[in-house]
Amino acid sequence: MAPIDPIEYPTVIRSLDHLAGSYIPVPAAIVQQIGTFKIRLFCTINGTLTWPCGLVAHGQGDAYITINQERLRKLKLKPGSEVHVQLRPDESEFGLEMPEELQEVLRLDDEGQRRFRALIPGKQRFLIRTVLAVKHTQLRVERSLQLITRLKQAPEGKETFAQLSLS
Repeated sequence: MAPIDPIEYPTVIRSLDHLAGSYIPVPAAIVQQIGTFKIRLFCTINGTLTWPCGLVAHGQGDAYITINQERLRKLKLKPGSEVHVQLRPDESEFGLEMPEELQEVLRLDDEGQRRFRALIPGKQRFLIRTVLAVKHTQLRVERSLQLITRLKQAPEGKETFAQLSLS
């Protein structure tokens, strides 16, 4: 797939009827420009707040991007607010910054590395987010070791989020 340039458009934040939350509509014409739903993006709202995201199909070629309450609060927005959206491809390998601590644990553990690489992208991002959730380096190392141990204990090819979770 050819790389896409950043795409900008105006829209209005909407509420999700089936979930407690809000979303940013992505019209079918924008989805066509992007070319696929299977791409990680960076979404920037009003030129001020950027986060990694993915498209969720919304029917008839349309899509949406969820926006949580914390982001709405930071932006001082609510459903019904008009916004300017910029979408650009996330060209990182995993769709998130790989924590150094997890990267080092994987470098030292061939089996852990192989199992991590075999996971679907969403489960890889789940493990990465779990490590990124802690700030202290030593805790990140410990969490990385725990997660890779759990991964190696799970049935290969049938890993569930519950099996990978530390709770």
